[in-house]
Amino acid sequence: MQRTLFVTTALPYANGSLHLGHIMEYIQADIWVRSMRMSGHKVYFIGADDAHGAPIMLKAEAEGISPRELTTRYSLERPLYLNGFYVDFDYWHSTDSEENKELAIEIYKHLKENNLIELRSINQFYDPVKKMFLADRYIKGECPKCHSKDQYGDSCESCGSTYKPTELINPYSSLTKATPVFKSSEHLFFKLSSKECVDFLIEWTTSKNKQGKKKLQDQVFSKIQEWLGSDPSNVNLNDWDISRDAPYFGIEIPDFPKKYFYVWLDAPIGYLASMKAFCKKSNIDFDEILDPNNNVEQIHFIGKDIIYFHALFWPAMLKFSGRKTPDEINVHGFITVNGEKMSKSRGTGISPLLYLELGLNPEWLRYYLSSKLNSKIEDIDFTIDDFIRKINSDLIGKYINIASRTCQLIAKYLGGKLNYYEKEKELSQELYLRTEIVRKNLEDREYSRAIKEIMSYADYTNQCFDNEKPWEIAKKIEDTNCSYYKKLQFICSCTLARFKALSIMLSPILPKTSKKISIDLFGMKKDFDWADIQELPLTINKFEHLMQRAEKEQLIKLFENTQSTIENMDHKQENPSINIEDFMKIDLRVAKITKCEEVKNSEKLLQLTLDIGNNEPSKNVFSGIKSSYKPEELVGKLTIFVANLKPRKMRFGISEGMILAASNKEETDNKKIYLIEPDSGAFPGMKVS
Repeated sequence: MQRTLFVTTALPYANGSLHLGHIMEYIQADIWVRSMRMSGHKVYFIGADDAHGAPIMLKAEAEGISPRELTTRYSLERPLYLNGFYVDFDYWHSTDSEENKELAIEIYKHLKENNLIELRSINQFYDPVKKMFLADRYIKGECPKCHSKDQYGDSCESCGSTYKPTELINPYSSLTKATPVFKSSEHLFFKLSSKECVDFLIEWTTSKNKQGKKKLQDQVFSKIQEWLGSDPSNVNLNDWDISRDAPYFGIEIPDFPKKYFYVWLDAPIGYLASMKAFCKKSNIDFDEILDPNNNVEQIHFIGKDIIYFHALFWPAMLKFSGRKTPDEINVHGFITVNGEKMSKSRGTGISPLLYLELGLNPEWLRYYLSSKLNSKIEDIDFTIDDFIRKINSDLIGKYINIASRTCQLIAKYLGGKLNYYEKEKELSQELYLRTEIVRKNLEDREYSRAIKEIMSYADYTNQCFDNEKPWEIAKKIEDTNCSYYKKLQFICSCTLARFKALSIMLSPILPKTSKKISIDLFGMKKDFDWADIQELPLTINKFEHLMQRAEKEQLIKLFENTQSTIENMDHKQENPSINIEDFMKIDLRVAKITKCEEVKNSEKLLQLTLDIGNNEPSKNVFSGIKSSYKPEELVGKLTIFVANLKPRKMRFGISEGMILAASNKEETDNKKIYLIEPDSGAFPGMKVS
């Protein structure tokens, strides 16, 4: 039976470029959408920018531009990422739109009519320096539950607890470092802890969806139970403050002057707003699609950091505004790089655009992530050696190699014609059973299991081919009627039929390559779908190169250059002001370069050994100044060293600090780097102030 699916991914916050975690989520959802479409299901794949909130307002203010100018800058980047990695959304919109404003106000009014909105006067943290009420994310302090330091005002990243900002121990403003003061303000609350909401959420989280499956993964359900509990009289839910004081960039509340909807109220409504805009453009009845009584399934793909909003507030908001509630919320973990959490400051992030600029194949990343993703909430790690192995061993050595060597024999000896000699039924059954396992795994989001099945079948295909030694049989062919010709034709035909099946299995993961195979090699004039497994190929066209091997040097450049790319991007923005206390935290010292060597397999780095005086051990530093200096030129020179920079683990070793250098960023064609040297008379260990 054909299903109709309304599929979304989490809305990226429009105050920065997309990172690898975003791309992983989009690829995960895109693979699922493509697989479902291959089964004949109708899918609406919708995305949008989350374009409201205090962070956007403050960043725009720091840059001297309007919030809309800021969000527009990043929205214009989105196609570079989405098209670059073959992520095929039907529509991409913004929460800063008329559709979102209309829907947010409409949903708010329905919640109010159902007596789920309440006006309360609260004491709220106020920054006396910035002269504004502080959003939760601009208050930091010690977690009241596990006592971890520097946690946000709404939740703890260490223990996962949620709390009110006023519960933080030793709170401070992350904007000015000032101690916030209490100030009274009137706010609107969504009564999430009301009996109606609690009863609904208990029912919703435990009920099955239209496919008879759980709406939440077991890990998510267990987490939700920490808030809902098993006893309705002992629920650990807080009512939700849905309003914010001016100044704020967002949707003004119609009956509450100078107050705005909290970004987390209108952000998920952006799913509906984007769908509404798409429906208008495509002449589709939006109200019919979102009617809670129809069979359209609403599916969300999100990261584990936003479970609280999507599995509690969002379903309750939809239910009590008379709308369709989610049928499934698919939560994934984070992506780490070399075992470390992605971080600009530590240089452990990977820029998706840099990946594309370096000429790395987008389908390599799609395949690599697929080999690690499953239906559980597990973090996955990106490493160079693992990436190279999976691409070259799996995709090239096992999969592409099947077509490469088989097509050569078919072209040379068989004239491109295939024949199964009355074994069609047996082979078709084999192909169907193998493909059905993969199709089911993809539908269940067990991508890594699907990849294992695919590669297992690729191994089997190669083994069958090798066991028959068709290259030896080809030498014995006398004419097209001899037994050796027929045997070679049968072997090659079965091998190519299996290759076609493997290509169908990989089609959601490798959309560009599979399309090339479908059209150019098998002449099908369309993309693959799952039903194509039933048709064995009878002829093939000329085989053309499909995919190159991944070279380690390419990946090294990606890892090596990511930090400098991030730094260059940051320097393009207006640098925020710091005070003298911030500057005094930096420990600058004079250092002497006692040793300098080139770093193997690096185009930019030199490895320096620094004498920092005061009988302290020498420091090891990697510096990207190779383009301007030869190692022997630097030995004996004095320079300025940042002594209290946190050591950073790099592919080549540990860098224990940073030396200071200057460059003209505008000289893009021949950028020169200049080492900062102290005046004569300075010596190692002297402090710079």
